[in-house]
Amino acid sequence: MDLPLQNIPKMIEAKMSGSPDLVMKTYIVQDRWEVTCLYLSTLANKMLVDELVISEIVSPHRLQEYDQEPIEWLLSAFKQAEVKKVIGPEACMKELLDGQCLVIPPGMAAVSLEVRRQEQRSVAEPEIEAVVRGPREGFVEDWSRNISLIRKRLKNENLVIEKMTIGTESHTTVCLLYMRGIAQQGLINEFRTRLEAIQTDSILESAYIEEYIQDKAMTPFPQFAASERPDAIAAKLLEGQAAVITDGTPIVLVGPATFFQMFSAPEDYYQRADIATLMRLLRMLAFLISVFTPALYISVASYHQELLPSSMLANLASQREGVPFPGFVEAFGMLIVFEIMREAGLRMPRIAGQAISIVGALVLGQAAVEAGLISAAMVIVVSLTAISNFVAPSYGFGIAQRIIQFAFMVLAGILGFFGVMCGVFFLLVHLVSLEPFGFPYFAPLAPLRLRKWTDTFIRIPRPFMKQNQK
Repeated sequence: MDLPLQNIPKMIEAKMSGSPDLVMKTYIVQDRWEVTCLYLSTLANKMLVDELVISEIVSPHRLQEYDQEPIEWLLSAFKQAEVKKVIGPEACMKELLDGQCLVIPPGMAAVSLEVRRQEQRSVAEPEIEAVVRGPREGFVEDWSRNISLIRKRLKNENLVIEKMTIGTESHTTVCLLYMRGIAQQGLINEFRTRLEAIQTDSILESAYIEEYIQDKAMTPFPQFAASERPDAIAAKLLEGQAAVITDGTPIVLVGPATFFQMFSAPEDYYQRADIATLMRLLRMLAFLISVFTPALYISVASYHQELLPSSMLANLASQREGVPFPGFVEAFGMLIVFEIMREAGLRMPRIAGQAISIVGALVLGQAAVEAGLISAAMVIVVSLTAISNFVAPSYGFGIAQRIIQFAFMVLAGILGFFGVMCGVFFLLVHLVSLEPFGFPYFAPLAPLRLRKWTDTFIRIPRPFMKQNQK
């Protein structure tokens, strides 16, 4: 049985342990009954509380309405604010912690008013995803503002937004977005089921959601695309995918993703088809260079010197004459050092981070060559590999790219070209076996869907793309 609401203010005060930001005031209305006003000063807008709540409670012209019940009187009194009825102590506590103002009259129901303080970061250009051509707006940490950025681009009644709260302690707002009539209903049902099945105490970032709803955890490849660009999310919604917005982070998840989707960037659709095709093919080439260049160098230098021309072999041998380490140790150590410098550049202040990463790479590389610890050819291989790593449009996919790069290096160091070919075989089998939410991860190559190739390896002109979709 619910507590009488007169006891709830005392219960809230006890649960909040006398928190200094809890404001609780009592007012006598019509000389007949009293109401208690509660809000958290750190979350609520005090000016709105004074103007829209307290002024209406004590307003003289309201004193003539004697025939109404207290809760009905309050609901009709607050005409200038977003108001709703709340029943039960748990619901009252939730509204209070969400930044609302509670007005508790006699009876079993209270009134919650929207008076949250609107302090949030302004919409700015995305920091992770560089914008070459296109909108410069990026998501912020407020879920409602992020939804408004998507509605700005999709003025359509078929845009469905399902709101839910996840986390027993954090009570984080999570929204599922999809286009009715475009997204497959089975996909949406699976998304909804997995989100509702999450049992945890807190959700502080969208990565928490990603780990709970992904199909396979033992894979380096991301099964969702993560973006802070509203235009990119709107485009994916129009393609039939679903998006998950998490309050408190500007990163929005959209999926299910595919392998070849990771080579696509929003700018591909803001450029001419020939330019977009060239950029996409360059990204795929950079992926191959990043993954296979160190492994091929190790294989040739350690096992298959006969594949090199005599002049190149003599030049390489002269460079490695004083190097004390085998090719595998040389390449592995250099790439580990580069990853350390990359991480240091990310963690240090932005002004000093870039200078340290660039200067550090130049100084260390030159000093290592002069000291005879590595060969000049290895510096070229590591530099080419590192530059190719930065080409990936998706940050998560770039990390997966570097992980399998090290795996291929180990295989090349043990078995040479045979190890590299075994790695290619296992990589393809792994990619084909992934099916996030039942969708093939390696499509449209496996299973083979030739009609989808027009926006996978290449991008055909938009009028032909529209005809192809019919």
